[in-house]
Amino acid sequence: MNNKLSKRIIPCLDIDKGRVVKGKSFINLVDAGDPSELSKHYNNEGADELVFLDITASHEQRKAIIDVVEKVSSEVFIPLTVGGGIRNLDNISELLLAGADKVSINTSAIEDPEFIKKSSSKFGSQCIVVAIDAKKTDESWNVYTYGGRKDTGINVIEWAKKANEYGAGEILLTSMDMDGNKEGYDLDLLNRVSNEVNIPVIASGGAGSMQHIHDALVAGNSDAVLAASIFHFEELTIQQVKKFLNSKGVSVRL
Repeated sequence: MNNKLSKRIIPCLDIDKGRVVKGKSFINLVDAGDPSELSKHYNNEGADELVFLDITASHEQRKAIIDVVEKVSSEVFIPLTVGGGIRNLDNISELLLAGADKVSINTSAIEDPEFIKKSSSKFGSQCIVVAIDAKKTDESWNVYTYGGRKDTGINVIEWAKKANEYGAGEILLTSMDMDGNKEGYDLDLLNRVSNEVNIPVIASGGAGSMQHIHDALVAGNSDAVLAASIFHFEELTIQQVKKFLNSKGVSVRL
């Protein structure tokens, strides 16, 4: 990707029953606050975008996430991506009408790759983020679906290339192995995917320090980083991260 473009810092808010939660490797969730309050805080802090993931997105919970999106989008003026339980074009339409700028699809894209084509042709590829939950195997990575519960046996690199071809505007790439561990992003995974696609790759899973974020953007060749715990629990601020990156010659929007 073109490294002259500003790199983006994106807080991720996992939403469960209308509250923000955070776990480790997708389990052991703890409450991390009110989505509207956190979103306003990140907006004022200089976040480039926000990602909301409805992590228990069964049918009953969809109303909860719609309410959250409507409230947040009326108060916050940075792009908002929403994912979790999106199964059809109507779900996408509903979220965009509620104020989302982009939607993130994962399980539904794997189960019907044509859904990527249909959604990007109807709403524009800039609206469609394909999320990939990756777990290391002996020699590569497999794609997992259903919130990290099902191993599809599909190779992550091959799937990323296919998602790109089918019209995804971005890839949100989460290392399940590194998620919540705060030991750094999976740089090998990021590099391999970034080098195979010509759309932006958002790094997710593993942020524990400013150096980790720098490494994901530079060594991992990603276009943006997603982080949750370090921001929600105020270990680092977005401004601290951006100033650090700027001092290292990484282009960010200060």
